[in-house]
Amino acid sequence: MTASIRTTVVGSYPVPDWLPAYPTAGHLHDATMLVLKAQELAGLDVISDGELGRFDVNHPETNGMIDHFVGPLEGVATELTGEELSRFRSLPDFRFRSKPAGVVRGPLGPGRLDLIDEYRQVRDLAAAPLKFTVTSPYMLARTLLDGHYGGLEPLVMALGEVLSLQLAEIDAAVIQVDEANVPGRPEDALLAAAGINRVLAGVSAERAVHLCFGNYGGQTVQQGAYRSLLPFFNALECDHLVLEFARRGDAELEVFREVKPEIALGIGVIDIKDNEVESVDVVAGRIERAIEVLGEERVRWVHPDCGFWMLPRSVADAKIAALVAGRDKVLETGLN
Repeated sequence: MTASIRTTVVGSYPVPDWLPAYPTAGHLHDATMLVLKAQELAGLDVISDGELGRFDVNHPETNGMIDHFVGPLEGVATELTGEELSRFRSLPDFRFRSKPAGVVRGPLGPGRLDLIDEYRQVRDLAAAPLKFTVTSPYMLARTLLDGHYGGLEPLVMALGEVLSLQLAEIDAAVIQVDEANVPGRPEDALLAAAGINRVLAGVSAERAVHLCFGNYGGQTVQQGAYRSLLPFFNALECDHLVLEFARRGDAELEVFREVKPEIALGIGVIDIKDNEVESVDVVAGRIERAIEVLGEERVRWVHPDCGFWMLPRSVADAKIAALVAGRDKVLETGLN
């Protein structure tokens, strides 16, 4: 058994109680230190800042996945006119939102978005290798009312360009793009992949793509299957995938035999929609099943299905400890 299966989180972590109540820069620093240390003590190979700086009590449903990125952009307005709201509500593709995250009124630019500074605020606090995450341009575009580009494709690629220029200066161990919208719209698979490839074009770090079927209020939002997304996976220019399996089960593992071999696979073995903490044996069994189906040369990462932000911190802490212990058991068993 190879010893190169690494452990990580997907991105978000439970927000310490005091931070939303007292959202000062000092409290954010302290909360970030706490989250980083919890992951380091658990023994994770690659950790995250928990995305704490992106959490907004006014937009809790997506934990900063959308508004944190689009709100600061040049060319985007977050206050819509009545006409713009009416136009948005008349579009059949946007019925999953009551209103857009913003309206695009001109060419996109970084504006006040400063991912480089966001990363630098955390980089020197971590003793373990860091992961830095961004939302995919396709997912962002699907929340915006376009009044400038005239189509989804140019809007996606413009968003990808803005993100790409900022990520090129970030020296994290892993840079990950998160996509949770295309599973429900596989017909847009190639467009979503093209946007992600644009984001990752200048990245020199390990390039990851996380895909899940939604994690809002502990519910699965997108309906669909991995097989319909094979064109998406095979069009990606990345190093590994970060996939949801603990909640979905292992019936779809075989689909990933058809993903091009240069993309390593990350398998979700921790259910983030359940407060029950997995036993070490359950985690090890999920990893062993993935290796049995896909081969040890393909399974390179294990992690939770998605972000931890909705769980109690004590539960998240226990789950990452089980993740590491389960991975270690698989390696020890295989090496003996």
